Amino acid sequence: MHIPNVPNVADPGPLRVGITAVGTCLPQQILESEHLRQQIAADSGLALPAGIFERVTGIVSRRIAGAGEYASTLAAAAGRNALAQAGLDPLDIDLLVFASASRDMVEPATAHIVQAALGSRAHALDVTNACNSFINGIDLARTMVMAGRARRALVVTGETPSRAVRRVPADLGQFRDGFAGYTFGDAGAAVVLETVERGGILDVDTETHSEHWAVGGIPGGGSRHPRGDEYTYFHGDGRELRDVFEKVGTSVLDRVRHRTGRDWSDFRYVLVHQVTVPYLERFVELTGVPEDRLVVTVPELGNVASATLGIQLGRIHDELLSGDRVLLIGLGGGVSIMTMVWEKA
Repeated sequence: MHIPNVPNVADPGPLRVGITAVGTCLPQQILESEHLRQQIAADSGLALPAGIFERVTGIVSRRIAGAGEYASTLAAAAGRNALAQAGLDPLDIDLLVFASASRDMVEPATAHIVQAALGSRAHALDVTNACNSFINGIDLARTMVMAGRARRALVVTGETPSRAVRRVPADLGQFRDGFAGYTFGDAGAAVVLETVERGGILDVDTETHSEHWAVGGIPGGGSRHPRGDEYTYFHGDGRELRDVFEKVGTSVLDRVRHRTGRDWSDFRYVLVHQVTVPYLERFVELTGVPEDRLVVTVPELGNVASATLGIQLGRIHDELLSGDRVLLIGLGGGVSIMTMVWEKA
């Protein structure tokens, strides 16, 4: 039956979905860059200059998952922290998204392992898109809530890229090929998404340049290379990835600022994926983002893949006031770039 427009009925406006809680998890084990260099030099016999990792990457230390800790372990711990912050029980969640470049195994989806650990009964699935996995997962969960497919979502990531690092390179060639992997650290992060009366996620933009998919990654575990330890190590050309981001990344940021009518000063914080200190400095140089808007984590934590933005968000969440806006900028191998504007309710 058709229902005509009824006067004096307030229009509720568009459905708003926001981040209402954030949780993080860092493994207890700390691995300093110089200790890592000493281990590699001793085990491989390569003469590696003292301080090479700090000098080239600016990374002093990183966290490393211990024995019995997995991607699901870090994700579940971060999820528990997010639920506790929100005052929620795991059964209050009806969508659980594990969004990570790392995973426990090829099958089943790691989301099920996380869900079993939490005691939730939500619809559970995995999302993966390299270092953009977590922000992609947030976007997917947001759209499902907006579509009425879920009421409240928990998006988690657990990153253990340190386990894809070649600790005993055969020669300098292998060392150089896997050098980008020596930036990796491990971490977990999580957010709760639900409808809000004001603010929320206001804008999302993506750009993908898949012709660069072969620049770097971990090729093992799929149908191309189902077996063989050689394929389980990260390899890649960090410089080529940086060049791609430099060519296309600034246009994406210009576009989001033009579309939203916001300048850097309108954001309380600008959270950006962090690979190395020199790359972060180059990002500031190219974009003009004020340094006081950044949350710098890479010197102490290294490149924690898709958990990077979640860790930064966790560090600032409690100090944000209603109406504060945050710009999240994701950069992922493949290659993809993603921006998200979030306003705290």
